[in-house]
Amino acid sequence: MEQYSTSETETKSLPSTSSSSSSLENENLMKLLRGKTDSQRLAGLLLVTKLCDKNDQTAILNVYRALGSTFLHRLLLTGIGKGSGGGDNANRDAYLRLSVTVLAAFARVSQIAATDEMLSKVPLILEVLPMESSAPISDECYEFLFLVTAAHDDGTMTLYKSGGMNVLASQMPNLSHDSRAMELAIKLVHLIISKLPAEEVYVHPSELSKMVAAIAKQFALLHNALKFETLHLLSTILSSDHSGALHAVLRSMKSNDWSTCIRIGIMDVLQNRVATADKHRALVLAECVISIVGEEWLIGPTTLPDAPSSFPADRCILLVLETSRVEIAVGLNELAYLKYEASKNSSQNAETFVVTLRNLGAAFSLVERIIKLVSNFGDDEESNSASTISESTSSKIIGGLNETIGVVLDYLQDAKDHGKRKGDDLLASVRIVGSYLAEAPCACREKVNELLGYMLSVEGEDENSPFYSVTFLLPFLCQITMDIEGCKLFASTLAFGDVVGCLISLIHSSGSKTENGSTIFLACDTILNLLLKREQARFSLDNPSTIKLLQALPSWTEEESNPSVIMMASSICSLILDSTCEEALLRRPDFNTADLIALSRLMKRSLVTSGQDVLMPDDTNSEADLREIVTSGYSSWADRFPHIKQVVER
Repeated sequence: MEQYSTSETETKSLPSTSSSSSSLENENLMKLLRGKTDSQRLAGLLLVTKLCDKNDQTAILNVYRALGSTFLHRLLLTGIGKGSGGGDNANRDAYLRLSVTVLAAFARVSQIAATDEMLSKVPLILEVLPMESSAPISDECYEFLFLVTAAHDDGTMTLYKSGGMNVLASQMPNLSHDSRAMELAIKLVHLIISKLPAEEVYVHPSELSKMVAAIAKQFALLHNALKFETLHLLSTILSSDHSGALHAVLRSMKSNDWSTCIRIGIMDVLQNRVATADKHRALVLAECVISIVGEEWLIGPTTLPDAPSSFPADRCILLVLETSRVEIAVGLNELAYLKYEASKNSSQNAETFVVTLRNLGAAFSLVERIIKLVSNFGDDEESNSASTISESTSSKIIGGLNETIGVVLDYLQDAKDHGKRKGDDLLASVRIVGSYLAEAPCACREKVNELLGYMLSVEGEDENSPFYSVTFLLPFLCQITMDIEGCKLFASTLAFGDVVGCLISLIHSSGSKTENGSTIFLACDTILNLLLKREQARFSLDNPSTIKLLQALPSWTEEESNPSVIMMASSICSLILDSTCEEALLRRPDFNTADLIALSRLMKRSLVTSGQDVLMPDDTNSEADLREIVTSGYSSWADRFPHIKQVVER
């Protein structure tokens, strides 16, 4: 390219003038733009930057058509340092600024932005960004990238394949807060996330983590419409099913500033009057962050160096709980209306029901997270969270949880009154109630006592019998069956069979060596508690569920060497055997000799272990109690089971 002095090519962004149309119609200007030499075209461009109204799209389109593509491309290459002419640094810098300014002006005309010619400049402009520290030129680079990427069908993929994610990840942390460049960079990230397949995007967790950190800071600091764009973008990125690797990278970051920024941003949203959809997104985002860093995130710093705040550390948890409580109350009320009052034949109502239920998911999950956090306070009073929670705040949290669970119980009561036992909405309601009762078994006692049997009978949409509802309530059941009144309540619900069925399903599906092991032992403990108090609770063992236990428990232990498993299974069997005899068992059509042989082997294994003089070093009081149940039980019923006695004493 021909060389000119820097002064010749100094340029400013296109001005706004009322005479631009008449200037562009000047035949001499058009001749310069169509000139045969670079000097003519360059002179024409300089006149354009001074005379052309940047808002006059017709004039800009005329300039684009007159200039053509070749000269501007060579001008940009020379500015980058790839041109054949070279030239001194001052000239190259001026060429670069001029070419970027003109390209940005062209891109403001959607008809031009959508052309392949403009798309071909995307990789070059991405090269310019790391080179250019001047704010005006940087702004125009981001503007060009955004306008072309949005206008062209292949824009987003071209940006991605040209290394756009790497450039954005490296540049966004250094962009000024609330700058035009930052706003456009955020919009570019939104295009990438919304238009590209997740499989393409989430294979770059490191780059995404840097973008998340930069966007999170804007979410905390902004107080304009862009704040809600960042909220939407963060919740979309972090809630994706493909975000596991990204979560891992964020979790491993040394600085937690990104999560503090999100906490501050969420507080701003929740404590102000904003659209319901934005509050819901804030709850979704809160749930995502907690899934990454843990429940203690709910209580933490509310200040940043750039954003002083006088909010106490417990402000976030109170806002999240209150917003979740309101969303649950409103959402359940809408679900009840759609189920019991609205037209059953409306497809729109069915769709609204699904959307409302999905939206409730984040609120339900957050309440469960808060329940878990509060329970941890008692377990670890020296934790950072526990030390920052005042007695007044604790009372507010407990009050909010009680009120929320009361609303959920009312929803379940309504369903019971309408004869409804099946549905994911009901199952989710039982789950949250079970989570709270596990930590506060005396809460809402009157309502819980009335609804316990119903809750144990609730089935999910895809279930054929109650299973998950039982597992959700097992921690509560295990606690209440430790006393007589609780056993009486449990026995009165006639749900013993449901718990047994749940236990058998768990045994058959997993055994004790998987993540279900603790749930199996909870079910066993619940059954054991009831059996030990069966006389006071007036509970009869003459039902099919006891036979199923006598068949399933020996099967559970056949390949087990864990003494705890053997002793738990044999203790339950021993208590059942104490209420019957061998002859009566064998008369049952659902119990046969093979079952008796398996039962005999189990009792022999447990009694051999119990008969050892020295207990194992890791024996607990609980295991010692189980051994006592087995040995004392055997001495009580052995004569009534000659086959078992023969096997044991052989």
